[in-house]
Amino acid sequence: MTLSTPVEAQGNVGMVATKKNITRLIVATSIGNALEWYDISIYAYFAVYLSKAFFPANDPTTSLLLTFGSFGLSFLIRPIGGIVLGTYADRHGRKASLMLSILLMTVGTLVLALMPTYESIGVVAPIAVILARLVQGFSAGGEFGSSTAFLVEHMPERRGFAASWQFASQGLSGVLGAGFGTLLTALMDPTDLQSWGWRLPFLFGVLIGPVGIYIRNHVEDATPPPAAKQEASPVVEVFARQKRAVILAIGALAVSTAVNYLIVYMPTYVVKTLNLSPTIGFAAALSAQLAMALAAPVAGAISDRIGRTTHMIIKALLLLVSIFPVFLLLTGQPTPTLIVAGVLWLGLLKGLYYGPLAALMSELFPPATRATGLGLSYNIGVTAFGGMGPAIMTWMGGFALIGELAPGYYLTAVCLLSLAALVTIRRLKLA
Repeated sequence: MTLSTPVEAQGNVGMVATKKNITRLIVATSIGNALEWYDISIYAYFAVYLSKAFFPANDPTTSLLLTFGSFGLSFLIRPIGGIVLGTYADRHGRKASLMLSILLMTVGTLVLALMPTYESIGVVAPIAVILARLVQGFSAGGEFGSSTAFLVEHMPERRGFAASWQFASQGLSGVLGAGFGTLLTALMDPTDLQSWGWRLPFLFGVLIGPVGIYIRNHVEDATPPPAAKQEASPVVEVFARQKRAVILAIGALAVSTAVNYLIVYMPTYVVKTLNLSPTIGFAAALSAQLAMALAAPVAGAISDRIGRTTHMIIKALLLLVSIFPVFLLLTGQPTPTLIVAGVLWLGLLKGLYYGPLAALMSELFPPATRATGLGLSYNIGVTAFGGMGPAIMTWMGGFALIGELAPGYYLTAVCLLSLAALVTIRRLKLA
């Protein structure tokens, strides 16, 4: 007598296994993306301390500009990383590229965590910091395209939800970075924090790398490398035939990345512009990052039902009418409660906007060039509108007519650009 499993039970077992596999895939992809954004956020969150440790100058503003300049400089190499690692992913598989990017990111973080200060080794310190940031920028450049392609190809019927974890993991890493900032500024003596305390978040980031490498080593690509049998290079294909898709993807991304770096910039803005405690800025950033992490998967799932552009245009309009009132409120009555509430609101809108963004961008490119196209457009976008954002806002704040409202002017202009890109994508029915 043979025992057999009922058909319904077999289906349920298969469903459970699939859910377990999808969970593992999301974790494997998100952990590297989280490490990337965690390292980026803590560099910006602790910019005031890093400027004194590695970029000392007679004028504190000059020192800070040098720090944010090195922050932005690392973004200039990101498009190169996007092209190189994206092409590698399109030729040799998503997993191979993901393993390489997380290894490079971990090495860069380790260098930053252990680097002696300018006082100890002189000009070698800032040069080494810049080189470490360039390694991280190259790594981060290839991370987004490969990991987004990896996710949407495993869940083609739920692309919005699957790809939203790219940005949800960014929010979670931001929560971690802002949480470190809030905790350390509240509990540590300022002298100790400047001396060695700022290194703790970087050391924690080093620990994430080996975990991510281990998990990623145990997942497989959904399909064979899509461009493996093609003679034309994915880079040539993107530049020759998909320039419009790249431009529209950059436009759609612009406001999302600009708001993200505003939130990262907030602790510095609170100290330097509003003359308040850094703990307030970290608390505001923490609340915004948490809202983004929670809202992104919900927004991604909604977009699978009602469409990407419909959802994102509504959220972009809400952002547009919210930005300037929030900054008028912050500069007019800079109380801790209002600062946290205003930044939280912008963070929530950003989370709802960028939940479907990765899926929208992936749908602009065919599978054979998807990782390359995503990597190129994403990294040009974050370089132009995100990486240089803190430096631009610091510079704009020096003009008397703009002053404290510099972030408001900057974000409003970028939001209009993103709206134009979304309307174009909708009109042309590209996604």
